[in-house]
Amino acid sequence: MTLRIIDITEATQPLSEYAQQADTGPLVVMANGKPIAVVLPIENADTETIALSENPQFLAIIERSRERQKREGGLTSDQVRARLGVRHGKH
Repeated sequence: MTLRIIDITEATQPLSEYAQQADTGPLVVMANGKPIAVVLPIENADTETIALSENPQFLAIIERSRERQKREGGLTSDQVRARLGVRHGKH
């Protein structure tokens, strides 16, 4: 994948055309030398995942959890599965 950069004044194609080219790599849209938007290919994500990735409250919860994990430790995925009696494997 190749990062592409385009100035907003040169971005004259319909958004659908840029979106169809997303699999070739990110397209960064610039204005006055600063990035203002990006068109990215998305893999293994749904709209909920995308919405949560930009939600400040959700991100704060994740950050608090990471800090607590650093301070207090936690369980590995295998330990959680063992406690719940869930086998590890593909569905």
